[in-house]
Amino acid sequence: MTAFGPAPRPQRNWDWRAACNFMAGGAGSGLVAWSAFDGTRPLGMALGALAVAGGLLAVWAEIGRPWRAMNVLLHARRSWMTREALVAPLLLAAALAAASGLRGAAWWAAAAALGFVYCQARILAAARGIPAWREPRIVPLVLLTALAEGGGAWMLIEAYRCVAPWWAWLALAALLAARLWAWSSWRSRVRTALPALAVVDGAGRRLQAAGALALAAWLLVLTSPLADEGARLLQAAAGALVLASGLWFKFTLVTRAAWTQGFALPHLPVRGAARRQGG
Repeated sequence: MTAFGPAPRPQRNWDWRAACNFMAGGAGSGLVAWSAFDGTRPLGMALGALAVAGGLLAVWAEIGRPWRAMNVLLHARRSWMTREALVAPLLLAAALAAASGLRGAAWWAAAAALGFVYCQARILAAARGIPAWREPRIVPLVLLTALAEGGGAWMLIEAYRCVAPWWAWLALAALLAARLWAWSSWRSRVRTALPALAVVDGAGRRLQAAGALALAAWLLVLTSPLADEGARLLQAAAGALVLASGLWFKFTLVTRAAWTQGFALPHLPVRGAARRQGG
C-alpha cells in the first residue's frame, strides 16, 4: 500500500560547527582524563582545555543570535545542553589549574571531563527526531569514543618524550575493544534511512581498522628490537589513527548520519464515505 507523508531527510540545523563541539569537546575531555594519571599532565591538560574551549566556540558561532547564548543556562532542570554549559567552566578551570601545577586539581579536572562528555552523549540521546541519535546505546558509545580519542591524543603527545608504559598501551587496547563493542551494540539497534546506515557503516569500518592497526603497532613495540625512535614513531602513528578515526566517526554521526525519522500515513480518511450501519 502506498504511504503518504514526507520521507526521512538529513537534518540541517546542526552543521560542521556543531560537530566540532562533539569532536573537540570529546577528544579534549578524554585527553584531560588521561593526563590526570601521568606523563603529559601539564601539556595534556592545557591542550585538552583548549580543545574543549574551541569546540564550545564553534557551536557558539553556529547560533543565529550568538549573544543570546547565555539563555542556555536557564534550563538546568530539563536540558542536557544547559548541564554541559554549566560543567564546561568547571572543566576548563580545573584543567588549567592542573596544568599550572595546583595539587589535586587533576582529579577534579578528570571528573569534570567525564561529566562533560556524559552531557554531550545525553544531548544526542535526547534528540527524539533523529533515529541514529536517540538509540540509548549512543551514550556508552560516545563516552568510550571520547576516552579512546583522549588515549590516542595522549599517546601522540607522549611519543615526543618517551615510549609509553605498558599500562597505557593496555588501557588503550581495552578502550578500543570496548569502543568496538559499543559501536556494534549501538549499530545493531539503529533503524534509520539507508543512506545514513551506509555512512555509519563506513565510519565503523574505519574505527575497526584504526583499532586493529593500533594494536598491531603495540605488538611491534613490545616484540620487535626497535630503536627508541622507531618505537616512538609507531606510538605516534597508533595514537593519531585512534584519534582520527574517533573524530571522523563523530563528524559522520552529527552531519551525515543524522536523518530525520519522517512520518507516513498508510491510511487516509475519505470524506463523504458512508458509515457502516450497526446490526
